[in-house]
Amino acid sequence: MNVGAFYVGDRTFDVAESPPVPPGPDEVRVDVAYTGICGTDLHILHGAMDGRVTRPAVLGHEMSGQVAETGHAVTGWTVGDRVTVMPLAWCGACPACRAGHAHVCHHLNFIGIDSPGAMQSSWTVPAHLLVRLPDELSLRHGALVEPAAVAVHDVRRSRLRSGERAVVVGAGPVGLLIACVARETGADVVVVEIEQHRRTVAKELGLRVVDPTATDVAAFVEEWTAGAGADVAFEVSGAAAGVRTAVDVLAVRGRLVVVAIHPTPREVNLHRVFWRELEVLGVRVYQRTDFEEAVRLLTTGAVPADRLISAVVSLPDVSEAFAALESGSTVKVLIDCGAVADEPV
Repeated sequence: MNVGAFYVGDRTFDVAESPPVPPGPDEVRVDVAYTGICGTDLHILHGAMDGRVTRPAVLGHEMSGQVAETGHAVTGWTVGDRVTVMPLAWCGACPACRAGHAHVCHHLNFIGIDSPGAMQSSWTVPAHLLVRLPDELSLRHGALVEPAAVAVHDVRRSRLRSGERAVVVGAGPVGLLIACVARETGADVVVVEIEQHRRTVAKELGLRVVDPTATDVAAFVEEWTAGAGADVAFEVSGAAAGVRTAVDVLAVRGRLVVVAIHPTPREVNLHRVFWRELEVLGVRVYQRTDFEEAVRLLTTGAVPADRLISAVVSLPDVSEAFAALESGSTVKVLIDCGAVADEPV
């Protein structure tokens, strides 16, 4: 039987059994090892996306697992292959798809939000969404490929180069991943974070950290860059103050990368955008090359998964997993979906 966690509304999950969904001709059924929880999942739990999410809903789009069954038309995959899933299904016909930007399809199906996700022991998906995991990468670490791919995409879109200086505003899971990926490019990185626990984790990762409640960030960056300013600022906090900081620290022709989802419009100092010829770049999800690079970075240890995974909770205790993430004392919480034997890490 397939065991799944179903969001039913009112901050509530039901854990229930159902028959596994057999794969269609071009589909694969995956035994799910681990599913990560992200900020979007929390927004859904809080009811902020009830207008989009059809309930009861199986959430989850950060995962790892093994192929359990393949459709008769599937080639290149066999039972036992270790995989993750790039959870984007696009239409192929809209203007964005035709222009080569299918990851921001006008009719994008974000699997795990718009359709059933990975918070279950058995998950059936189109075979073309699978991304292979190497044997040397544990399945626990493999569950971080999706959020790491977000960071890879954000850094790639920023055009950050070796030797440049980058400021990451916000040290949640994505902010920390961006900082690690940016450092791997050879950039000099500073993280700005209010919350003590997140500052501690950032320091444990070997990152330079600034507390904006105790330090004038703009003045710090002015001194750090000998008056030039940062080449790139990643706004990952989702706060109005974070937007102001990200704009204020940028150099002439610096690039502001808007990573966080801002639910309400924010004021932006457009005079500074004009005065310094700044660029404002939006970033959203990822492309397959980002997933493949994320796999590489996790496998080599450039993204230190061990230090980012704060807790692993069993699927029947899904509510505890969400409570742990809500507490603010964790970075990344994984749900052990129980379909694959646990591995030593």
